[in-house]
Amino acid sequence: MTLERKRKTKDPCFDCGLHKDLCLCHLIPSLDLKTKLVLVIHHRELKRTSNTGRLALKSLKNSEMRVRGLKDAGPLDLSDLLTPNYRTLLFFPSDEARELTPTLVSESPLPIQLIVPDGNWRQASKVAIRHPELRHLERVMISTPNTSTQHLRAEHFEEGMSTLQAIALAFAATEDDEVGNQLLQLYKEKLNRTLKARGQLA
Repeated sequence: MTLERKRKTKDPCFDCGLHKDLCLCHLIPSLDLKTKLVLVIHHRELKRTSNTGRLALKSLKNSEMRVRGLKDAGPLDLSDLLTPNYRTLLFFPSDEARELTPTLVSESPLPIQLIVPDGNWRQASKVAIRHPELRHLERVMISTPNTSTQHLRAEHFEEGMSTLQAIALAFAATEDDEVGNQLLQLYKEKLNRTLKARGQLA
């Protein structure tokens, strides 16, 4: 049983998932960028206080959330995201995925729309399978190894990282390093305050 399951956060802040005494919402940046984030989140993630995707949504004005897996809502249709106004990329590692770099971004004058699956590895990996409308999208990834020794959740792959970490690295490529650093700093605050709540930091 993980620490997360043993120590449920009581009365957490809805936006950051932390106990209200440790709330970091006042530290969330407000970034108005060309790159658009679409977070395709599994409904079970909405209840997890360790979720960081919602922090990305709060930070990025040009963003939206789509919830998948709801029993009574019917199949989630993402076809309206396939608009000529953006170069739409599916952000998830796979054999055919290209490394997301400024060079890749410069291949088109269109702004990037980044579709990011959010959930555990199994849930996120099913997005492209369950949504045939995304099947022909160009796939991109960040292969930078995660060298951190502390995590919000156990990571089972060398490149495994939280959703906010991955988005920060992606936006460093599509926008600039300053944007990426602001998002990474927010993740570090989330991590430190979560570890403090778990009694792993003084």
